[in-house]
Amino acid sequence: MRVMQKIIAIVGPTASGKSGLGIYLAQKLRGEVISADSRQVYKGLDIGTGKVTKKEMQGVRHHLLDTTSPKRQFSVDDFVKKAERTITAIHRNGGTPIVVGGTGLYVDMLLGRMSYAEVPPNPALRAKLELLSTDTLFARLQKLDPRRATTIEPHHKRRLIRAIEIATAIGKNPAPQTVQKYEVLWLGLNPADLPTRISARLRARLKQGMIAEAKRLHTKGLSYKRMDELGLEYRYLAKLLQKKITRDQFEQELERAINQYAKRQWRWFKRNKDIAWIGSKTEALRLAKAFLSR
Repeated sequence: MRVMQKIIAIVGPTASGKSGLGIYLAQKLRGEVISADSRQVYKGLDIGTGKVTKKEMQGVRHHLLDTTSPKRQFSVDDFVKKAERTITAIHRNGGTPIVVGGTGLYVDMLLGRMSYAEVPPNPALRAKLELLSTDTLFARLQKLDPRRATTIEPHHKRRLIRAIEIATAIGKNPAPQTVQKYEVLWLGLNPADLPTRISARLRARLKQGMIAEAKRLHTKGLSYKRMDELGLEYRYLAKLLQKKITRDQFEQELERAINQYAKRQWRWFKRNKDIAWIGSKTEALRLAKAFLSR
C-alpha cells in the first residue's frame, strides 16, 4: 500500500492572514510554503497582490512566486505541474509542504478535490466570445452553469470564456471530487473583521506605492488590456492610469470589488467540509503536529 505524502493547506479569503500563518507553521514544522495564488506567480505584481516580502518570509522558503512574466498566461495546469514537482522535492528533503493561497481552483486541482475537464480548446467559439463584454459572458455562464457562476470572478474574461467553453461542450464545469492524491490537513481562516482588514490593507498598499508600481509595469510594456485581464487591483489601476475614473472612485470601487471577491472565495471554500476553521496560530500548530505525527 502506497503511503501518501502529507500536506498542510491553509486557505480562506483575501486579507485573512494566510501568509502569516503559513510562515509561522513552516518555522515550527520545518516547512516550506507553496503559494497558490493565481496572480502572485507573476513577476513585478508585488504590492498590488500583497505578495509576501523577503523580510516577511523570515527565512522560510517560498515557491511559485515570481515565476512568470505578467505578459504571459499562467494556467492552472502550469500551476499543478510545478506545484507537484515542488511537493515531491520538499518531501524528498524531509520537509513539510504547506500550500497557502486563496485561489480555490488552484488549490482544489492540486490537492485532488477537482478533476480536469477533458474539453479541448474550441478556437471558433473562443473567437466569438472574445468579442463580448465580461458582463455578457458572465450572464451567459449564469444560464449555462449557475454553480460555476457563483465562484468565478465575473470580470476575468479568460476564465469566463473557458468556463463557457466547458459548459457548452459537456453541460457544466467539473464538480468537486475526492481524488485522493495526498493526505491533507485543511486549515481555514475567515476572521469576523475581514472587511476592516481589507480596508486597512488597501490603505497600506496605497502608501507603499501600488499606483507607482502599476505605472512602472506599464512603462515596461504591460498593456492596460493585460492589466485589466489580471483583475482586481490591476483592473482598477488600469482605469485610474487611463483617467477613466478618479482617485476617489478608484479607492471606493476597488475596495468594494475586493470585498465581493472575498465573498466568492468564502463560497468556494465553505463547500469543503474537511476544512478546520481555526481561530488562532496555537490551534493551527496543535492540529498540524497531531496530523504529522499520525
